[in-house]
Amino acid sequence: MLSIFKLVALLLLFPLLAVALHAENQSDAQWPGEEASFHGFTQHNFKIDGLNCKIVAPKKIAAGKPWIWRARFFGHEPQVDIACLEQGFHVAYVDVSGLFGSPKAMKRFDTFYEYLTKQHSFSQKPALEGMSRGGLTIYNWASANPDKVSCIYADAPVCDFKSWPGGKGTGKGSKKAWAQCLKAYGFTEAQALDYAHNPLNNLKPLASADIALLHVVGDTDVVVPVAENTAMLEQAYTKLGGSIEVIHKKDVGHHPHCLKDPAPIIDFILKYAASTK
Repeated sequence: MLSIFKLVALLLLFPLLAVALHAENQSDAQWPGEEASFHGFTQHNFKIDGLNCKIVAPKKIAAGKPWIWRARFFGHEPQVDIACLEQGFHVAYVDVSGLFGSPKAMKRFDTFYEYLTKQHSFSQKPALEGMSRGGLTIYNWASANPDKVSCIYADAPVCDFKSWPGGKGTGKGSKKAWAQCLKAYGFTEAQALDYAHNPLNNLKPLASADIALLHVVGDTDVVVPVAENTAMLEQAYTKLGGSIEVIHKKDVGHHPHCLKDPAPIIDFILKYAASTK
């Protein structure tokens, strides 16, 4: 039988355990803003410091509160996000439209990261997900914060804005987006062409931190040519001793993004991000 002292101790402990369990189970009920549905999961739309944010919550949160952070095109080709939700990850998004990985975008990312890690106890090292121009944002932020990243999944990513939207190589480019990019950085075209801090130029911090990279590309991409972006990044990162895997889709262009079966991508993310605190 339990001694009177052990019994009293247990009785005192039960309320504390109940509070802790309640707090954990209610953590995703504390998001501000409005709720929506994301493929059967609860999506929270809200603002912090005037920034448009989205969080999609898993039905059961994995240990350590891992998360995948999508830089652009929320909801497009959602296979990876859905699979991560099923594994207990949150999906996070803050709007950086029209900023092309500029310092303005970095400030938004910094604000959102601080909010999620401090106010909601998210993992200190999310997996970053960047499609197309989203590559500029995830790589620029990761290079400035290599200690805050578990891994990077980039899909047909822009690795140098001179390639896209600049169109200064073999790609089509975009005059409208190029003007937006110059405005976001506060550059003249001459200054942009001399800029030496695109993702291709800032890989050393990632390699030094042993950040694993995964790229998915379409070999016939004429919008963001592989030769001017992923191929150059792969060569440079390998030379620095970094780990990078590239999945090539033959006879596929810039679209569609992702893979019909995202299992290789999910395996990569789970390997590096699932157990990261």
